[in-house]
Order: sequence, then C-alpha cells, then structure tokens
Amino acid sequence: MSTAHKNLSDHKTDQLPDISTKKFAIVTSEWNEEITGALYQGAFDTLVKHGAKEANIVSKWVPGSFELSLGAQWLASDSSVDAVIALGCVIQGETPHFDYICQAVAQGIKDVNLKYNKPVIFGVLTTDNLEQAQDRAGGKHGNKGDEAAYTAIKLLGFW
Repeated sequence: MSTAHKNLSDHKTDQLPDISTKKFAIVTSEWNEEITGALYQGAFDTLVKHGAKEANIVSKWVPGSFELSLGAQWLASDSSVDAVIALGCVIQGETPHFDYICQAVAQGIKDVNLKYNKPVIFGVLTTDNLEQAQDRAGGKHGNKGDEAAYTAIKLLGFW
C-alpha cells in the first residue's frame, strides 16, 4: 500500500522491550523548526508513552540537518546513552543542495550507527514540499518522530 493511503505511525506495540532504565538522546535540527519541533514532540511523547523516564531523555538541537551526524556522534559517544534519534527536515529547493544534504546526512547517520554499535535512528524527512513535510510531522501520514522513537525502542530489544 502506498504511503498516500497509510498512516505510517500505526505499528504494533505489543512485546516492546522494557525501556524504563534506558537512556535516549534526541538530536534535532533547528532548520524548518515548525516541522522538526513536531517530530521532536512525537519522538519524546512516544518514548515516555512506552516507559522511558523523562529524566533519561537528553535533548539537543543543532543548526541544520547537515549537523545531525556530528551531533549524533557526540551523543552516541556517551557510553550511558543506549540509543540516539536524529530528527530533521530537508525540503527540495531549486538547486542540487537538497541532494547533497540528504546524501551526506544519510551516510553520516549510518556511519555513526556502525561506529558506536548502537541504534542511531534516521528520522529525517526528505520531501518535495512543505505540505509533504507537514503530512509526515503529525499530519495525515502520522509523525516520523513517533516512528523514529518506536524504531529505537524495537532495536533495543533486538539483541
């Protein structure tokens, strides 16, 4: 089913691991803050809803999506952090800048995952326009921040 007909934030929540003692870090881009703020709130609320203690959630903001990789790396390097969630929004413009940023962020987040051998979740919207971003930041397609937090929780129960 295409995403045009599905709320992407609908997922099974049975058999999730106990995260009451886990520490999460959320790094969020300030760029497109209307969108990223909604992503952040979705991630934060989902973590708390499923048992994370608010005191065990570290929140940091970076200027833009390009800086998410370094922010995630700094947070992942803290041995007390069990999972990192990186949230951002890049909207297609008139130049190839969009392609460079999206590729760099995806590669950077992947590299941090492998370097620290812990979940570092890619919660970055890469959309054609603002409406698509709004639809994925609490609109008709759910909230990618919620999905990113859910993914972090599921991965902590993997091993």
